[in-house]
Amino acid sequence: MRYASGMASLRLPAADGALIQIVDAALADVTRRSGEWLVCRPGCTQCCVGVFAINPLDATRLQQGVADLEKTDTKKARRIRERARASVGRLSAEFPGNAKTGVLDEGPQAEERFAEFANDEVCPVLDPETGLCDLYEARPMTCRTFGPPVRAEGGLGVCELCFHGATDEQIAACEMVADPDDLETKLLEKREKTRGPRGRTIVAYCVR
Repeated sequence: MRYASGMASLRLPAADGALIQIVDAALADVTRRSGEWLVCRPGCTQCCVGVFAINPLDATRLQQGVADLEKTDTKKARRIRERARASVGRLSAEFPGNAKTGVLDEGPQAEERFAEFANDEVCPVLDPETGLCDLYEARPMTCRTFGPPVRAEGGLGVCELCFHGATDEQIAACEMVADPDDLETKLLEKREKTRGPRGRTIVAYCVR
């Protein structure tokens, strides 16, 4: 069990396309409602620094994205893989999971370890020269929902660069409900039943 970048692992459920459409439509709506408070723009890369956990759907989407890119821009795809392999090399010694497979450990202690892990590591999919995501269309769900106000266990979270000068009520009025029917969870549960559990990983292990 590993997050290999081989073509055999590139299988997304048909409903994943519907999930992406739902989330992207929610982002478009909240962008309209937020106006100038939402300062996310091409070249703003703060959210591209620090590793974060992604699920098997995100991982497969990234693998498909880099495989598709290899057909149209071999050099760019190669640069992504080189950055990813370099990242894995830097992170493997203290990786809070299986450093060979890229699968993260689970449980409270593992979560604590991950919270302090690689917070200064730049995402290997970020082009350091342009400040743009080289796999933008295949980006993980965390990337698609970062910036606008999103509700989590600790309340309503928002990027620290956004919504300066807005009141709590104004921020709440711009809340993004990315997946109201929780389609992502349903797809993950179905995947686990048909293909077995695989766990979460980080971007570098998917595209190396």
